[in-house]
Amino acid sequence: MIDPATAEPVIRTVAMPRDTNPAGDIFGGWLMSQMDLAAGTVATRRARGRAATVAVAAMEFHRPVHVGDEVSLYGEIVSTGRTSMRIAVRAYRRARTGEDRELVTEAIFVYVALDEHGKARTLPA
Repeated sequence: MIDPATAEPVIRTVAMPRDTNPAGDIFGGWLMSQMDLAAGTVATRRARGRAATVAVAAMEFHRPVHVGDEVSLYGEIVSTGRTSMRIAVRAYRRARTGEDRELVTEAIFVYVALDEHGKARTLPA
C-alpha cells in the first residue's frame, strides 16, 4: 500500500481556478486526468516503453480539492499479467498554508504495454 510518509510522489501540482466545477471545487475530471498521468508514468517505466490505459477499475472521491491546494499523486504497481499492469494511484491534498495532508481520491488503473505498432506486447522481465 502506498505510504505518502515514505514514498516519493509521481506528480505534484497545484489546483488552479481554471480546474473548478460550477460549485467552485476542483473538477473530478481534472483530478482523474492527473491520476491517469501518474499511472501512465509508472506504467511506462515498468513497460520500458509505450503503455496505454485500458480501464479504470475503481475510483473513489473521498474529499474535495480546493483552488490553491497542492495535490500529490502516488502510484504503485499492485499486479502484472503478461501484457497488463494494475496500478494503484492515491491523490492527497495539502492546503497552501498548512502541513497536513489528506487522502482525496484513489483508483486502480489498468494499463497494457504496447509495441511500436500499438499492439499489446509482453512486459519485460
